[in-house]
Amino acid sequence: MKTRDLISGDAELWHAATHHSFLDGVCEGDLDPAAFSRWLVQDYHFALALTRAEARYLANAPREDFNVLLQGMEAMVAELAWFEEKAKQGSLELTAPVHPTARAYVDYLQATTYEPYAVQLTALWALERAYLEAWRTALPGAPAYREFVEHWTNQAYAAWLDELEVAANRVLAHGGEAERGAFRWIARYERDFWQMAYAGQDD
Repeated sequence: MKTRDLISGDAELWHAATHHSFLDGVCEGDLDPAAFSRWLVQDYHFALALTRAEARYLANAPREDFNVLLQGMEAMVAELAWFEEKAKQGSLELTAPVHPTARAYVDYLQATTYEPYAVQLTALWALERAYLEAWRTALPGAPAYREFVEHWTNQAYAAWLDELEVAANRVLAHGGEAERGAFRWIARYERDFWQMAYAGQDD
C-alpha cells in the first residue's frame, strides 16, 4: 500500500477534505471575513496541538526520519509565531474557546500519540497533504487573502511534504487497516474543519 492508494481508495472523502466553499470564497474574494477569522483562530489551536503531537511522533521515529520530522516541527514553531502576528494585526483573540469541531480534531491528534509510529506518520502525512491540496484550490487567492494562500502553498512546504511522503510510503508498505483508518479520520476532520469555519457550526 502507498499514499496514492489511500487517496484513490477513498476518493470522494478526500475530495470533500480538500475542496470546500470556504476555499472557493478565498479564491473568489466573497468569503465572509468573519468565517476566515474564525478559521484562523481555530487553526491556531490545531497548530498548537499538532506541534505537541509531532514531538511525540519524533520520540517514536526511527533515526532515518529524524530530519523530516524535525523540519516539520521547526516549521510549526515558525507557523505559530506567524499566526500570532496575523492575529495581532487583525485584533483576533487567540485564547477564544476551542470550537467543538476543532476540539474533536485536537483530541484525535492526542489519541494518535498512543498509536504505533506507522499510524502516526500516516496521519501526519494525510493532514499535511490535505492542507496543501486544499489551499491550492484557492490559488491565486483574492487580494484580501492572497498572502495567506501563497504562504500555505509555497514551494518549501511542498518540497518538505514530498520528503514526508517518502517516509509515509515506507511505513505503508507494511501497513493495513490501522493506517487506512487514520487516513479516513484525518480526511473527515479536515472536511468538518472547513465546514465549521464556513458555517460557524458543526453541520
